[in-house]
Amino acid sequence: MTHPEIPAGGPVSGWWAYLEERTCREVDADVLRDRRLSAVRSVWEALRPLGVGLHEAERVVHARYEALGDRVQRTPPDPLDLASLAARAAALPGRVVAVEAFWDGDTVHDWFVLLVAVLDSPDGESHLATVYHHPDGSPPGVAVAKAGRALADHFGVPFHFASPDVPDDEAPRWRTLRRLAEGP
Repeated sequence: MTHPEIPAGGPVSGWWAYLEERTCREVDADVLRDRRLSAVRSVWEALRPLGVGLHEAERVVHARYEALGDRVQRTPPDPLDLASLAARAAALPGRVVAVEAFWDGDTVHDWFVLLVAVLDSPDGESHLATVYHHPDGSPPGVAVAKAGRALADHFGVPFHFASPDVPDDEAPRWRTLRRLAEGP
C-alpha cells in the first residue's frame, strides 16, 4: 500500500488534512468536551486505512487540544479531600476493609495513580479517584499517598501503596499480600 505524502508542517497537520470534514467536527467537539479517548478513536479509525497508528492519532488529537486551547472544557480532577473520599467510600455497597493506591498507565496519560476502596462484600474494589501527573504539580504518588492514608485512618483500616515513589504497575496488590500472609 502506498501512503500519501505528508504535507509540509509535519505529520500532525498533514494527517488532519486527510480527515473528512464531519470527522474533524466530531473530533473538535470531543476535544472541546475533554473526551480525549473518543477523539483519538475517531482519528485512528478514520486514518487507519492510510497506515496511521494509534500514537500518530494521539498526536493529532494533542495538536487539536493545543489549537483549541482555553476553549477546552477541562474535566476537573477527582477530589482528594477527606470529606469527598469518605462520602464516596461510605456510599459503597460493602464494608471497606482497606484503602489501596496503585499505578496504572496508558498511551494518552502516561502514568497515573488509582485510589480504590477494597471491599469485603461484595468481594472486590471500588474506584475512588484517579490522579494524573501534571507538569506543574507534584508527582501523583505523593498526593494519593497522603489522601489514602487519611482515608484509611478515618475508616480504621490499612492503607497499601506498594510503590509510591516509582511507577510500577506490577507491584503487589493488597489482597495478594494478604493471601500470602494467611498462607495455604
